[in-house]
Amino acid sequence: QVQLVESGGGLVQTGGSLRLSCAASGHTFGNYCMGWFRQAPGKEREFVAAITWTGAMTYYADSVKGRFTISRDNAKNTVFLQMNTLKPEDTAVYYCAADPKGTRPYYSGSYYYWGQGTQVTVSS
Repeated sequence: QVQLVESGGGLVQTGGSLRLSCAASGHTFGNYCMGWFRQAPGKEREFVAAITWTGAMTYYADSVKGRFTISRDNAKNTVFLQMNTLKPEDTAVYYCAADPKGTRPYYSGSYYYWGQGTQVTVSS
């Protein structure tokens, strides 16, 4: 069992930055591929970014590539999402998730554990 708690969301103006954190506890954090997903009102949950358990590979949605950076600190059981040049369309609840296999990092169904989410609102 892995427990995930996100933090760092908030209200920011267009062009601003936020850094989300996801603290993990429970099972060995370093064995999991970690992902970030988001869900805007009235829309389906969508993939944002993922990182393999070693941090050697990262994956990004086209909509955030070049603006967002995912990273992890296995010693601190934490994964981060640095979000720069934010746009109003980035407004959503952002969820952290853990996948024990890491074979399909873009697919939400691969992730076993989910956090409660943190709200990100980008004003225009």
